[in-house]
Amino acid sequence: MEKAKCVRILALESSCDESAAAVLDERRGLLAQQIFSQAGLHRVFGGVVPELASRDHVRRLLPLVRAVLEQSSTTPHDLDGVAYTAGPGLVGALLTGAALARSLAYAWGVPAVGVHHLEGHLLAGLLEADVPPLPHVALLVSGGHTMLVEVLAIGRYRLLGQTRDDAAGEAFDKTAKLLGLPYPGGPQLARLADEGRAGVFEFPRPMLDRPGLEFSFSGLKTAVLHAVRANPLTEQLRRDVARAVQEAIVETLVAKALRALDETGLDALVLGGGVGANRLLRERLARALAARGAQLYCPRPELCTDNAAMIGVAGLARLKAGEREDLGIRPRPQWSLDSLAPIAA
Repeated sequence: MEKAKCVRILALESSCDESAAAVLDERRGLLAQQIFSQAGLHRVFGGVVPELASRDHVRRLLPLVRAVLEQSSTTPHDLDGVAYTAGPGLVGALLTGAALARSLAYAWGVPAVGVHHLEGHLLAGLLEADVPPLPHVALLVSGGHTMLVEVLAIGRYRLLGQTRDDAAGEAFDKTAKLLGLPYPGGPQLARLADEGRAGVFEFPRPMLDRPGLEFSFSGLKTAVLHAVRANPLTEQLRRDVARAVQEAIVETLVAKALRALDETGLDALVLGGGVGANRLLRERLARALAARGAQLYCPRPELCTDNAAMIGVAGLARLKAGEREDLGIRPRPQWSLDSLAPIAA
């Protein structure tokens, strides 16, 4: 496949409830990024309403595109391509971003490429000054995904293990909802956990008693439900449950990450995904890796949550390798990371 020259691209992200746009330059890095969170829109419903998310992307994306172009002093003539999140995610939300990106690329006469959302998370660390070495192990933790991936090269990934049921971020959010915390609950629960007492509750560390790198958090959610139903929901109980849940999730993630390093023989771990912004998880991973002479790489929190900059990194790599979409608009709500084509050297 003939490689395409690509210096500056526009990137869009709309997989769930964040609308985002960014301009990325191959030489100068991230020039501009804008993110609009729909948390306020969905809070009254206690979670994301897909139809409302899609409609809000329609309203927000084009103004965000205008904003990043202006912020980066970029005109359509300066762009060499448009990247967008093609999946996985909510089909309507993906469709709005894909339709806008493909339409802009057609109007401007530049190629477009659909990016795997998780590949974006895997490559977000390339936006930092301290770039992780290759190969490395990546721990991706979010509301929809919990997985360990061996990153052999850009575009070459080997799935080591993933959750069998619920993701860690979902366990955070569902526990927060049980405790009466507003949406989005994960960050609220983390703050409440700082005020909890140690040892009041002891929740299970799922699948740590068996070999392998898979996760499961459904049993943890059930244990939390029983504890909450068995006790008066006082403010102190909410703090204590929050602390115990966070401890159980973080301890499980850290143990499995260390196990992945052992199995691969690697000494670098990249943390990504929305839960990657969790302060306790970052601290525990940093301490555990330092004790064994390994290195932790954490993108800044705003690059862990859904954003367009990470889509730009992945899109830039694939556009430079000659990949491009035809005129079809094909969102992929289900899209296995294993099915990604390797990037041609």
